[in-house]
Amino acid sequence: MAARLDGPRLPAKSRVTEQLVVFLHGYGANGNDLIAIGKQWQALLPGAAFVAPNAPEPCGPVPGGRQWFALTMRDPNERWIGVNKAAPVLEQFLDDELSRHRLDGRKLALVGFSQGTMLALHVGLRRAPAPSALLGYSGELVLPNGEDQPSLPAFNPGQFPPILLIHGGEDEVIPAEALFLSAAALGRAGLACQWHLSRHLGHGIDGEGLLHGGLFLAKCFNLKPALRAKA
Repeated sequence: MAARLDGPRLPAKSRVTEQLVVFLHGYGANGNDLIAIGKQWQALLPGAAFVAPNAPEPCGPVPGGRQWFALTMRDPNERWIGVNKAAPVLEQFLDDELSRHRLDGRKLALVGFSQGTMLALHVGLRRAPAPSALLGYSGELVLPNGEDQPSLPAFNPGQFPPILLIHGGEDEVIPAEALFLSAAALGRAGLACQWHLSRHLGHGIDGEGLLHGGLFLAKCFNLKPALRAKA
């Protein structure tokens, strides 16, 4: 039987769920690592419910941690194989959560960190209908070895979600170069990608990145400035 995901949740501040924001954590972490961000974004996104599923596999090198896929660094196609393996269980979780909240797939945003960003981009670019937004911190777009742009479904350009990638300029785990390579690969596929570089940040998320991310999601959900100010 395929693994089924679960993790911590945060209900909509307004008590009426109008959007769903799904956090995808990094390698060796779990859903608790990101769910608190939802509390910081509730003023901007009062109608959003937040959920942070735990990845399906235990992470051997990190006791108590989880992984979307193993990392051995021995196979150049390891990440591509990994995102494809993890995608179906994540897809099922997204469908279940949207159904639980009685939301259309267009009311979804995926927010990833590191390995979670790899999943957010891989899955989010291939969902129909497209999510409202893809937001990735400290990660990268995963491509098959030797390819320089993603192979995507034959959607019209306007059917792909807006993308924002945020990265630390001093990231010691996934170098900042990954941000620019990912944006360039998306551009070659005809997809616009916004990006922000936190110059002195390592492998993490800072306050500036959180603010940029929250404002990006609010804009993608078509929330009016008056609503954000009132919240």
